[in-house]
Amino acid sequence: MPSQFKRILITGSNGQVGSELKELLGKEEGFETFFLDRKQLPLEQTMIIQDILGMYEPDIIIHAAAYTAVDKAESEPELADAVNHLATEEIAQYCRLHDAKLLAVSTDYVFDGLSSEPLTEDAPTAPLNIYGLTKWRGEQAIQKWAPESIIIRTSWVYSTYGNNFVKTMIRLLNEREELSVVHDQIGSPTYARDLAQAIIDIIKADWLPGIYHYSNEGQLSWYDFAVTIRELIGATCRIIPIPTSEYPTPAKRPAYSLLDKSKIKRIFNVRVPFWLDSLKTMLGSR
Repeated sequence: MPSQFKRILITGSNGQVGSELKELLGKEEGFETFFLDRKQLPLEQTMIIQDILGMYEPDIIIHAAAYTAVDKAESEPELADAVNHLATEEIAQYCRLHDAKLLAVSTDYVFDGLSSEPLTEDAPTAPLNIYGLTKWRGEQAIQKWAPESIIIRTSWVYSTYGNNFVKTMIRLLNEREELSVVHDQIGSPTYARDLAQAIIDIIKADWLPGIYHYSNEGQLSWYDFAVTIRELIGATCRIIPIPTSEYPTPAKRPAYSLLDKSKIKRIFNVRVPFWLDSLKTMLGSR
């Protein structure tokens, strides 16, 4: 199906989702794509963002860039807010002024983790940390300035690109004889390639604005995830399950952030693979 969007601008081109989009969009025909990294689009310099975007005149902006250093954000709240909130506000304002569409990637960290059932898009938000708060403020800015936008919340993103849990585990499992991983934080990982493909499917479909949730199917803890990675790579490191209370971090994490994907599947008919299948795919493509 031909898309109404011919000129696509992607922020965060060197991030996990941006890198996967670069690879997948390279196989698509009919699009003129512009991938901007943090040097080409310095999000902390909010005053120049709209001028830079204007140079490309995009039909749609896929905003995948973010300040994602969750613990570091606790000591850099102004920088995190500039990148995740104020820069997003500038992008939303540009889209409103120039009649461009916006698809932005957000996070499960906008929730407080107190739920006991999969989170729908209208579940109450209550971020526990600076990162989650700044991403939530970014969502609010989008809905204020560009209400016709699409926001996709995702969780536990990993890829062959960038820094992530899977790559960290592979390194540590090969380096150490013993490793402790928290067992009481529940959610579902997201293979960035699956999310990137879902984004492409969405921009090729009829545009239906709103907030959507996307992560791989199934639920597990970080401990479960680590044990599975160990089994798949054939490591022998012992993994010890520990409660979050024994692994203090500067930023508090939600204990439960499993996302309900029924809306995005119903509206856009996107494919949501099971987490284990996607993990095997990622590990096989290293």
